[in-house]
This record gives sequence, C-alpha cells and structure tokens, in this order.
Amino acid sequence: MSIITLTSDFGNLDYRVSAIKGKILSLNPEVRIIDITHQIQAYNLIQTSYIIRNAYKYFPKGTIHILSVDSFFNKSRKNILYQAGGSYFIAADNGLLSLIFFDVKPEAIFEITLNNRFDDIVNFTSTDVFVPVAVHLANGGLPEVIGRKIKSAKQLSFPKPVYNESEKMIIGEVMYIDNFGNIISNINKELFDTISKGFENFTIKFRNLSLSKIFQSHTEVVADWERETEYHGQSAAIFNDSQLLELTIYKGSKKNGAKTLFGLNVGENIYIEFS
Repeated sequence: MSIITLTSDFGNLDYRVSAIKGKILSLNPEVRIIDITHQIQAYNLIQTSYIIRNAYKYFPKGTIHILSVDSFFNKSRKNILYQAGGSYFIAADNGLLSLIFFDVKPEAIFEITLNNRFDDIVNFTSTDVFVPVAVHLANGGLPEVIGRKIKSAKQLSFPKPVYNESEKMIIGEVMYIDNFGNIISNINKELFDTISKGFENFTIKFRNLSLSKIFQSHTEVVADWERETEYHGQSAAIFNDSQLLELTIYKGSKKNGAKTLFGLNVGENIYIEFS
C-alpha cells in the first residue's frame, strides 16, 4: 500500500486538508494518508524544513510527501518534484526543498508540467496539481510522465552560525521553537566541538541569562531520580536529536517552557563565549 503524507500551513479549521484527502481517495481509495502536521506558521519555510527533515527519514522508502506550505498557485512559479532519500517530495518551487536537503543531493528534480497548458485552470494547487502527481506516483507511474527533468530549483539557505575569533565567541540564532517551548538554535554540535577543543570553559549567553553546561539529553538534567519532581522547571542546554543546541526547561510546556521563561523569539541571537 502506497503512503502519501501531508504537511501544510492550512490549520485544521478550514476545508483545505479535507479537500486534499478527499481528492486523493477519489483517485485511489487504497492509498494510506498520513498527516505530518497542518500547524505550520503561515508561509514559514524554515519551520517546515526542520519538521520534514527530522520526520521523513522514519517513513518507508518510496513514501510520497505533499508539502503544501506557501503553495498558492501562480503561473510564474513552478511546482516541482524532488526524488531524494529514496522518496518523493512535492512542493512549490519556493526554496523549501533546498532547505530540507541542504546537505543531500537529490536523485532527480522535475518541474511538474501536467497543468501548464494555456487553458488549464488551477484553483487550489494541492488538489489540482500536487494530488494528481502524488497519486500517479502511488500507482507506480514514472515521474517523467508528469514533469520534465531540470537541473536545479530555487535555492534558499539557513542563517549560519559564525565564529568570531577575536571575541572567542560563536554567534548563532534561534531558528525554531517546538510544541514544548524548547528553543532550537542553528549552532550544531560539530561546530561547538571543533571550537571548544582550544578552550577549557564556555558560557552560553542569551538575553541577560547564561548557562555553562550542555547536557546530552533532557533527562540527564535529573541527577537523582528519586527526587525527580524537584528538577521540574530547571533550565538547561542540550544538543538535541538533530545535534543542534537547544535551550530547554525540564518538563516545560508552551505555557511555562523556555520560550516563555527566556523570552526568546525566532531570529534572536544566542552566543557561546569561550575562555
């Protein structure tokens, strides 16, 4: 059974997600549809890329991913299909796929051409373009039938952390805030390990706060599990599953997590000073 996943910035209140599912099932009622999320902030490509990059690897090879973020139709903008990581990814040519696969070379890129006749009308990109492509692939069809191979698509890049040698400081920024209020930066463990080899100490600074230790996991914050509840609300820094520096509150939530207590927003700086 073929799998089609859905990711969008549509939310769950309006008709759009149901319309996409209905169109898929009308074309192939045997397809298995999986929602990744529909709570992406409107047009937020960095948030989308972080979620998809960390989720798609857990799906079987050959899964078809529809990415309906910043996807409203315009004849001047292509819609594209990526073959990457053994799976398919369908999106507008808005740079999203280059963010997801910034370090992975796609096996092939196709410009979707099934709807580019002069008399074709596209009212809703996801149902009129993305779904027919996804179902075609789910039925075993070749991508060459619905598009033409191209060499590249629109490229975007993440803000990268920098190392200021004179200040002995890594300067990064907040790139994502998750459902627990955890603050994920763009500072990766590889960069930190490389720079820290030449120093004995470091301090993570943000706003008017600081931390001087990085844990390997959220639960490592707890030094005595018989007194675990006493650690609720303790602030910490970890390298998360994506090996990115994360600021967290142990057992925090949206209401009382790092985002609320530290007051940081996406785009704000985080510094690591070495000594």
